[in-house]
Amino acid sequence: MSPKKSPYFELRSGSVDTLLFVVKTIDLDAMRAELTRRFEATPEFFANDVVAIDVRRLADDERVPLAEIAALLDSVRMRPVGVVANPQQGWAAESALPLLEARDRRGASAKAAAEEDAPAAESSGSAEGAAPVQGELPMDAPASAVEVVAAGPASGGQAGAAGDAAKLVTSSQTTVVDKPLRSGQRIYAKGDLVVLGLVSYGAEVIAEGNIHIYAPLRGRALAGVQGNHDARIFCTCLEPELISIAGIYRTTETPLPPDVLGKPVQIWLDEEKLMIEPLRLT
Repeated sequence: MSPKKSPYFELRSGSVDTLLFVVKTIDLDAMRAELTRRFEATPEFFANDVVAIDVRRLADDERVPLAEIAALLDSVRMRPVGVVANPQQGWAAESALPLLEARDRRGASAKAAAEEDAPAAESSGSAEGAAPVQGELPMDAPASAVEVVAAGPASGGQAGAAGDAAKLVTSSQTTVVDKPLRSGQRIYAKGDLVVLGLVSYGAEVIAEGNIHIYAPLRGRALAGVQGNHDARIFCTCLEPELISIAGIYRTTETPLPPDVLGKPVQIWLDEEKLMIEPLRLT
């Protein structure tokens, strides 16, 4: 029987969504300290996310131990699946990770790379009627998702291994989700996002515009992820693991005030402060 007609398995080309972990330094100690600082407040935020190690930003004469970076990512529960390299392919190919080709959906340019290098301002504090800000996520984190294709004949295996997470990416101005989201599911909307069902613990809704949730929010909601500070989150029952607008985020490790916990709310940014205000629906 021809292998192409086998009823037991198939090998076919494909692509999967993944995050890029862009390496900008060969100082592993500094990288480890920054990664720990960035994610220690939200250990579940990128848990089990598939990532590709991108070394294209390194100078031609710079090298990093890819096995150690993979172990570092694994220690924060990210799942490295390969390496994206260009002039670095010579030494990158020596690692146990496969070489990947990345096609950035944003059409990455030198200008975009320069903008990513700009230091992100961090802030903390509280305002009247607002929950205190816990920190700042990279505003382009969801947007750094790229279409990754494994180089060489193993691409089918890589696609199968990385394609388990349920994710939906849409290009429409408004995306409507009319079913509950279970733990591990992720929705990404290029415009506004409307969710009509429960967002369970461990589920994640992400939008470049506003997010409207007409059900309990128990997972994570990230609005304005391309840096839109005017984006808002509207929710009829606020019980989240994490809320974020334009990279400014808050987790419920600091309890929410009683007047917003489990209540209809709207969330927006005032300068660099995350504001949470009860919604009066009647």
